[in-house]
Amino acid sequence: MFDFILGAIVAGGLVGVLLLMFAENIVPPIPSELIMPLAGFAAAQGHLSFAGVVAAGTVGAVAGAYVWYLAGRRIPEAAFARWIDRHGRWLTLDTADLERSRAFFQRRGAVAVFAGRLIPGVRTLVSVPAGLMRMPGGIFFIATSLGTALWTALLAVAGYALEHEYRRVEAWLDPVSTAVVALLVGAYLFRALRRRRS
Repeated sequence: MFDFILGAIVAGGLVGVLLLMFAENIVPPIPSELIMPLAGFAAAQGHLSFAGVVAAGTVGAVAGAYVWYLAGRRIPEAAFARWIDRHGRWLTLDTADLERSRAFFQRRGAVAVFAGRLIPGVRTLVSVPAGLMRMPGGIFFIATSLGTALWTALLAVAGYALEHEYRRVEAWLDPVSTAVVALLVGAYLFRALRRRRS
């Protein structure tokens, strides 16, 4: 899995990093916790520019966050809740998740958007209540961009630092990355199927 993801990042270049991070914010196929460290690793090996990796990851993630922000802003809350009731299982979301995210946003405002970009599982959800609450687009953009840039930079730095330990790390990173993806896919399928039955 390590070689597969790394190969995909190297082959796709900065556009590949951008698209993976965009997709990760819509329906996560591969989490950013794997994408950005491996992109940083590729930069350390000279395949990509480190600054480019951080910029591409940030742009992709912010664009993905904007999809959910616009969904929240343009769709009436009641209609969105009905859609989540009918189809949310495919995104492993339900109305309780939406309400928790909305309450969190109401308490913290723009700070919630910034901090939410640093918290796995909240990064995507926090964009929806920002739209539902009609947060100004400029404030959302600034808070999202700052939080996302910090998150992607931290992950990329971690991957970049691994370059000097490649041969020692590769032996355990490959099975770990495979296990992480398998667990995420398993958790997604479990939640989706359980919600479908309920």
